[in-house]
Amino acid sequence: MQAIFEVTFPFFALVLCGYLAARRGVLPEAAIPGLNIFVLFFALPCMLFRFGASTPFAELVNPVWLGLYIACALLIVFVTMAQSLASGVNLKDAAFGALVAAFPNTGFMGVPLIVALMGERAAGPVIVTILADLFVTSSLCLALAQSGGGHWRNSLGKALRGALSNPLPWSIAAGAAVSLGELSLPGPVDRMIGMLGNAASPVALFTIGAVLWRSQKNLNRPTPVSDYAPIVFIKLVVHPVLVLAAGLVALRLGLPLDHFALTALVLAAALPSASNVSLLAERFAADNGRIARIILWSTALAFLSFSSVVRLFATSATSG
Repeated sequence: MQAIFEVTFPFFALVLCGYLAARRGVLPEAAIPGLNIFVLFFALPCMLFRFGASTPFAELVNPVWLGLYIACALLIVFVTMAQSLASGVNLKDAAFGALVAAFPNTGFMGVPLIVALMGERAAGPVIVTILADLFVTSSLCLALAQSGGGHWRNSLGKALRGALSNPLPWSIAAGAAVSLGELSLPGPVDRMIGMLGNAASPVALFTIGAVLWRSQKNLNRPTPVSDYAPIVFIKLVVHPVLVLAAGLVALRLGLPLDHFALTALVLAAALPSASNVSLLAERFAADNGRIARIILWSTALAFLSFSSVVRLFATSATSG
């Protein structure tokens, strides 16, 4: 376990550093959007472009990985929606609860963390989860959140257009084109992209912490533990267990899925909730207090839960 903590601790420690820097005023609140823009539009796209360019194209569109992960995400959305609606939560807040339960922080945290644990080969399955969550999970949940008036198709269309405006899938697509065409970039351009990509991990993690602090700072009222604890449990426990169970069934059926890819998919599902869901909840006038607390607690508890999942796979590999 110590060896695992040696890898995972710096990632979660950087999140804590960002949180404390914002809380103590060392990082001004006005600077947080700038950090977010740098990561989302510059550093992270360059990192994903490099991984996309170095990953075989067939892996980036692997139908088994996509189908398995999307099926599990949709089931998580259904279960979370049912739990929230049964608890008296309205449709919009239930949809955002489902999104925060099914959408892990793969972009800002997952890619660098899982690659650090498993090597660059793990980038392919993790990138698949990013594409699935951007185009399927988030589009579905945002459409549900806006479908109170019955305009389901219009809401889904808006959500898909929003996904297309995100720079991450375009950077992955550009990397995939380079991979497919076996192209190479001019040296100075490649080095510039490398420098921006190398900055993605530390700045993204630091930004997660700052965003978590800002979301907590702007809360107007207390949120009962019963309103967010079940969603945290679904995110950190139910989601990875479901992906693992579905993967084992796929292996038993003889589908083209290897243990390495399954491990990467499960680790992606075991990540804490995506921090940008809080910004979406605020934009759509949902109960951001509930969403912010789910993100905060899933991030804090994931240091132990995620590390435990890593140890489980490491133990299984050793015994096998």
